[in-house]
Amino acid sequence: MFENIINKNLNADVQEGATADVAEATTATPNYPAPTAHDDFDWSVDKRNVTSYTKEEKEKYDSVYDNTFVQLNDGQMMTGTVVGLTKTDVVLNIGFKSDGLISLNEFRDLQNLAVGDEVEVMIVEKEDRDGHLNLSRRQARITRAWERIVEVHKTGEIITGTVTSKTKGGLIVDVFGMETFLPGSQIDVKPVTDYDQFVGKTMEFKVVKINETIKNAVVSHKALIESDIEAQRAEIMSKLEKGQVLEGTVKNITDFGAFMDLGGLDGLLYITDISWGRISHPTEVLKLDQKINVVVLDFDDEKKRISLGLKQLTPHPWDVLEENIVEGNVVKGKVVNIEDYGAFLEIQPGVEGLVHVSEITWANTPINAKEFFKLGDEHEAKVVTLDKASRKMSLSIKQLSADPWSDIETKFAEGSKHSGLVKNITNYGVFVELAAGIGGMIHISDLSWLKRFNHPSEYIKVGATIDVAILGIDKENRKLQLGHKQLEEDPWNTLQDTFAVGTLHEGTVSRRDDKGATIQLPYGLEGFAPNRHLAKEDGKSIAADETAQFVVIEFDRNEKRIVVSHTRIWEQGQVEVAEAAKKEVRAEADKTKKAVKTIQSKVEKSTLGDLGVLAELKKKMEGGSSDEAASTEEEAKPE
Repeated sequence: MFENIINKNLNADVQEGATADVAEATTATPNYPAPTAHDDFDWSVDKRNVTSYTKEEKEKYDSVYDNTFVQLNDGQMMTGTVVGLTKTDVVLNIGFKSDGLISLNEFRDLQNLAVGDEVEVMIVEKEDRDGHLNLSRRQARITRAWERIVEVHKTGEIITGTVTSKTKGGLIVDVFGMETFLPGSQIDVKPVTDYDQFVGKTMEFKVVKINETIKNAVVSHKALIESDIEAQRAEIMSKLEKGQVLEGTVKNITDFGAFMDLGGLDGLLYITDISWGRISHPTEVLKLDQKINVVVLDFDDEKKRISLGLKQLTPHPWDVLEENIVEGNVVKGKVVNIEDYGAFLEIQPGVEGLVHVSEITWANTPINAKEFFKLGDEHEAKVVTLDKASRKMSLSIKQLSADPWSDIETKFAEGSKHSGLVKNITNYGVFVELAAGIGGMIHISDLSWLKRFNHPSEYIKVGATIDVAILGIDKENRKLQLGHKQLEEDPWNTLQDTFAVGTLHEGTVSRRDDKGATIQLPYGLEGFAPNRHLAKEDGKSIAADETAQFVVIEFDRNEKRIVVSHTRIWEQGQVEVAEAAKKEVRAEADKTKKAVKTIQSKVEKSTLGDLGVLAELKKKMEGGSSDEAASTEEEAKPE
C-alpha cells in the first residue's frame, strides 16, 4: 500500500515537472538548443519547488523502486506462478513487469493444472519483437533432464523411461521429459526383430553414451540384463567344480557343438562330447530350448569359459561290451566312416571296428573302400581281433566265406577258358573278376594279336564282359595271368606269306605322329611307314585318312611288326624304266659286236671290193648315235 502511494506521488511529480520544463523551453532564448526532457529534473523538489527528501531518503526510495522489478537474462531458469488459464495458453507471472504466455501443449503431462500452481520455465526472450515475454516450460524440462542425464551417466544410476516410438535402427525413449535413443542391439541380450512390441512400455535403462555438443544420449536396457547375468556368472563360477553336474538349456546349436545356458552363465557342449557314438551334427541328439543335465569337464575363471559333457554321464561303451562281441563271432555294424585304407563299422554306440581293404574280398586285385562301402549301410563282419585295453577291433568280411583260392587249380586250370567282368583298367592292363574273390589281369599286349593300343580303354571299358584264357596261376600271391588274344590262333603265322617283303597292299593312314604314320592294312593288320616313306611322286606327303598303295619293306613275325613304304613304289618304277633302257642299249651293242666279229673273221679272204664294203659299213657305224657308239666301245673294250 505504501509503495503504491509513493509511486502515485512520484508519477504526479514527474508529470508536473515535465509541464514546467515545457513552459521554460518555449520562453528560452532561441540562441540555445532546447534541453532534453527530464535532463534537469530534480527528484527531491516537489510541485511547490520545495525540497522534501533528504539524500538518505532519496536513496532509500530509489532502492525500493529498483527492487520492484526482477532482473532477467535470456536462457535463465525461473519458477513462475500460474495466474490464468485460457483454452490455448497458460498465463504465468515470474515477477517481471509483464506476464508470459506458454502454450497449453507444454503442460500435457500436468492434467490438473490450476491457477496458483508453480512451475519451472526458461526465459527464451525477455522481450521479443512485439515486446512480449517469451517463456518455455519444454525448454526448461529438457535442460533439467539433460543435467540429470549427464549426472546419472557419471554415476551409472539406473533410470526409468517410456518408449514413445519406433525409429530407424531402434526406439525413442522419454527420459525425464527428454527424448533419448535406444539402439536395437541394446534392447535385449537376444536379437530383437519386432520393435513395435516395446512401444508404450516403461522400462529401466542405463545411460551408456552422451554427446554434450548436440545434447544427445544413448540408453541401454541390455546393459542391465548383462549386469544381472554377470552377477549370476560370478556366483556360479565361485561354486563351480570339475565333475559337477548342472542343468542347462540348449541356447544355440552350431556345426561344432551346442551352447548351454546354465542360469546366467554359458557353457559349450562340444560335438564330440555329446554322444559316445559318431554324429554328424548336434541336431541329431539335441533341440533348441531343450533342458538336459551336463557335467563340467573344465572351466577357465579368467576367460569365463566352461567345457561341458553329456556322454560322460554314462559309462564308456567299451567298458560294458555286449557278451556276443568276442573274437571269432559275427557282428553287424553300420558304416560311420570310410578311409582309403578301409571302413569303420559301429557295432554299438561308441564301439567301432575297422574292416581293412585287405579283409574285404579274397581277390588280390586293388579295391577302393569308398566304392565298396557307403555311409549308413549295414554289413556283417567277423571279429578278427579285439583289444579292450586300447579299445580297438579289427573286422573281416571276406572270412565270412571259404577261401576260393584253396582249390584254384581245379576250378581255373591253366589253359581253360572263362568269361569275366572288367573291374578296373590301368595303363598296363585290364583287371577281370572271374568269380567272387578270384580275378586276374590281362596285360595290354595280350588283348589283340594284330592291334597295338596306347591304353587298354581303347579296346574295352569297365563293367564290360570279356572272354579270357588262363595263362598262369600264382597261388601264393593270389594272382592269375590272363589272356584274351590267346583264344584265337596267332594270325601272324599264316600272314607271313601274304605280307612278304616286296608285296603291294592298299592301306589307309589311321594316325600320324612326328616319326611317321600307322597304316591300316587288310585282314586287320597295322603297318608303320616312316615319314620319308610317305612322300608321293609329286613331292607331297600322304595325309591322315588318305588311302594309297604301299609295299612291304620289313616283316617281323616275332615282334609283330610290318614296315611299309609308298615312296619305294614310284622309286622302283623309275629304276625299272632305267633298267629297261639299259637292256635295250645293251642288246643293240651285242648285235653290233657280233657283226663286227663276223667281218673280222673274213678279213684275210677279203678283196679290195670287200675292203670297200667294210669301209662303208664302218662309216655307217660311225654315223650312228653317240650313245650307241659309246655303248659299243664300252662293251668291246674288255674283249
